[in-house]
Amino acid sequence: MKSFTAHYKDLTRLGLPIVIGQLGIIFVSFVDTFMVGRHGTNDLAAASFVNNMFNLAIIFATGFSYGFTPIVGKLFGKGKREDAGGMFKNALLANGTISVMLMLAMWILYLNIANLGQPTELLELMRPYYLILLISIPFILLFNAFKQFADGITDTRTSMWILLTGNVLNIAGNYMLIFGKCGMPELGLLGAGISTLLSRMAMLGISLTIFFKSRRYVIYANGFWKTRITKKRQRELYRLGLPIAAQMGMETASFSLTTIMVGWIGTTALAAHQIMCTVGQLGFMVYYGMAAAVAVKVSNYNGVGDMGNIRRSASAGFHLIILMATVTSALIFALRRSLALPFTDDAAVTLLVAQLAIPFVLYQFGDGLQCNYANALRGITDVKPMMLFAFIAYFVISLPAGYIFGFVFDLGLPGVWMSFPFGLTSAGVMFYLRFRHTLKKRDTAAHTVA
Repeated sequence: MKSFTAHYKDLTRLGLPIVIGQLGIIFVSFVDTFMVGRHGTNDLAAASFVNNMFNLAIIFATGFSYGFTPIVGKLFGKGKREDAGGMFKNALLANGTISVMLMLAMWILYLNIANLGQPTELLELMRPYYLILLISIPFILLFNAFKQFADGITDTRTSMWILLTGNVLNIAGNYMLIFGKCGMPELGLLGAGISTLLSRMAMLGISLTIFFKSRRYVIYANGFWKTRITKKRQRELYRLGLPIAAQMGMETASFSLTTIMVGWIGTTALAAHQIMCTVGQLGFMVYYGMAAAVAVKVSNYNGVGDMGNIRRSASAGFHLIILMATVTSALIFALRRSLALPFTDDAAVTLLVAQLAIPFVLYQFGDGLQCNYANALRGITDVKPMMLFAFIAYFVISLPAGYIFGFVFDLGLPGVWMSFPFGLTSAGVMFYLRFRHTLKKRDTAAHTVA
């Protein structure tokens, strides 16, 4: 264990600000759900559907930006600061292009929203909220480019503070616009969407100001202005970003398609599903925050070909994530009967949320495993096989299992949720085995050369 001590310290130093930023996102999601739920159960159910549809786009976009981190981390490890700044310029273009493509895809989905079998009384709430979130897509993608750049140069605190600032603005906007406070109109769910849009715009503005005006970033800004956008750099960003986006997108798509199945059950199930998805983000976002630190450290070691520390860093990250998963599981299971109370006073929704605690606990190990080793693979830029593994885990295993448990065995919403342990754990095992296989191949190649 002594060989891991330094890695625990490094990962905690890098990962804690990311985790805090992720917790801030979770807190805002809690507050959003709380405020929207207090405005009405229909608002909560409509938010459940729309948010889960947009989670697919946002997570895909986030996954694409994750491909930028190992590039920056490798350049940073080699001391090529201006080159890193130049890659940020290329990343802004790549992320902007992806945002346009995602907006087009989400617009097509919007045109077919009435054909997805959702409760008809929710459609007039869903549509305006959907359109506001659609407008916000470019702002979150361009902010993601800055965040992954900052993480790649080990400046994880800056993006943490920007996220927390955006969260405060979002909460304040929710309070004023959902309930009509401080002279603002009472807009309900639409007000929550407007608040989200404004906070995302603010985060992007703060990020760009820091990059171009902060002393710490002067050398990177110089590289930004000196470097041209080239096809080679764009290809590198897409080569790494798209497989990660596809892997994360397929995971989120399985949750989004699950939400459509939940809508077939009814409004009460949708409301309970939204509450538990919000609670479930507690685990995923925290695990992914620490796993992002694993990607940064692994990419730094990958730049200098240090196979031993690549292994130790990945293992140390998994140890820390399993500790987090244990604490999260114990907390959620102990509080299962009161989880829904902050969001709704509907007894039927509260009972359903309590029943979802068991499948939630069951999938925490698999979620931690897939988060850690997906990011370890990202750090060593071995990302293409992740697409196949994700397809198998989430579309071949998870989605059919949800339908079978929920509708064939007639277990309802808890049955649909029983698919998550199968999908996430199988993904984690495949990522872990691929990581070991890739490092073994590199060791063999190094010995052969020697």
